[in-house]
Amino acid sequence: MSNKNKTAIIIGSGFGGLGSACILSKAGWDVQVFEKNEQIGGRASLFTATKDAKGVFRESNTAKTPAKNASGFTFDAGPSWYLMPDIFEHFFDLIGEKVDDHLTLQKLSPSYRIFYKDSKRHVDIYSDLKKDLPTIKNIEPGAEIALKQYLKTAGKQYEIAKDKFLYKNYDSFKDFFTWEVLSQGRKLNALTNMDKYVRSYFKTDEMYKIIQYPSVFLGSSPYKTPALYSMMNHIDFNMGVFYPRGGIYEVVRALEKIAKKNATKFHVNSEVKQIIVKAGRAIGVELTNGKKFYADHIVSNANVWHTETKLLQKQHRTKSPSYWKKRVLAPSALIMYLGVNKTFPNLKHHNLVFSKNWKKNFAQIFDDPSWPDDPSLYVCAPSKTDPDVAPKGHENLFVLVPIAAGLDYSQKQLDAYTDKILDTIQDTMKLKDLKKHIVYKKLFSVKDFAGRYHAQEGTALGMAHILKQTAVFRPHNTSKKVQNLFFVGADVNPGIGMPITLISAELMYKRLIGDKTSGPLKKL
Repeated sequence: MSNKNKTAIIIGSGFGGLGSACILSKAGWDVQVFEKNEQIGGRASLFTATKDAKGVFRESNTAKTPAKNASGFTFDAGPSWYLMPDIFEHFFDLIGEKVDDHLTLQKLSPSYRIFYKDSKRHVDIYSDLKKDLPTIKNIEPGAEIALKQYLKTAGKQYEIAKDKFLYKNYDSFKDFFTWEVLSQGRKLNALTNMDKYVRSYFKTDEMYKIIQYPSVFLGSSPYKTPALYSMMNHIDFNMGVFYPRGGIYEVVRALEKIAKKNATKFHVNSEVKQIIVKAGRAIGVELTNGKKFYADHIVSNANVWHTETKLLQKQHRTKSPSYWKKRVLAPSALIMYLGVNKTFPNLKHHNLVFSKNWKKNFAQIFDDPSWPDDPSLYVCAPSKTDPDVAPKGHENLFVLVPIAAGLDYSQKQLDAYTDKILDTIQDTMKLKDLKKHIVYKKLFSVKDFAGRYHAQEGTALGMAHILKQTAVFRPHNTSKKVQNLFFVGADVNPGIGMPITLISAELMYKRLIGDKTSGPLKKL
């Protein structure tokens, strides 16, 4: 049977779902995507805030998702860092496209600014060692030499990971513990954690934090994240941080456009109620409105937990309730979308504030869930790079504070903690009278992640990248009980992140065509 006769239904349109739609439709499949929410993109959604008749900024019709909003604020609601450009380039090449034909990428300089609560100063990281090494030397004399060696090793680890691990499907421990994996894996420092590994190179708390903060991108703690993820520092210092003009949602638009060009059909406001299984095979989906659609293969980009516990009947589930209770979840977040009628010169595009007590902060997220009393946080000010996302003389700010998944709260508690964070930002970043200049504010937190994205306990990212949830230890991308049911997204191998979930789509396709190689596909 040719690919033109094959059909697929994709549940969800995050990057894993969009990537799957692009690959399958390019390969000649008849593809339909069903998205629960009002727009394509999953967590990488977008909304605007414009003035009403009384001159008050209010959320606009998100379904329209305008590319530009000169009279108001445009907010990327989710991801804001464009990293690993090589992974994006490979994916676009694979589906017969070029990144430059769809996105205008700007390398940020500096990549980000780091603020320290205890010293009330900041440092800029440029992803340019000529500029960064003097900064590192000033922080910790001798660390500039250690950093060069550290990054040399991290770069090698990244290349090994791309060639041998990231693009490989694992069915069993035999697939993982091969001679090739064992010989190459020794070079990845998988059996020690990031904290211990970083301490073997550096001596000061400031350097620990600079090197360890990418653990948050992986939804984990440096005390639990395998040191193999030190390759994130290679991505950070050597590859740099980019911004697609118009915002991250432009990447969503590009993938949607490519999929539609290849005849993919998208259905928004179309929540899947259950996966239809007959004689042990997934044959279709039923929506919450009762409509049913059928296909040869079903690909779920919904969280694996939601797919297993809500979309499949009990007899078709692979994992037990106890399995899900034991999962280590990535943090949730308190996100503030702020529109301010002032510009703040002290901010860069990406800004980080580190907790004074690093270990306690992570403990309050992972070990003893509570509102962090000394949180690290992140502020994105895309209007520094892109004036089209805010009115003239205004800025749009995206504030994210990692907090524990499953954390319960009242609106009063959420508002009080929000006020505390705004005080911290105002003081630490020296944003004078920030609170007085806020003309638009929207909050999004644990309960919102659970409601809008069906995220387990309201996690913002999915399953954390601890050793027991990495590679072969992560949920497989096929169901063991239901034939023709596949999974893509952050919960399956290789894990969390926009480019990484695009790899998950490629791994799904490799599974379909029986490709067991360890590297990226050369062609469809």
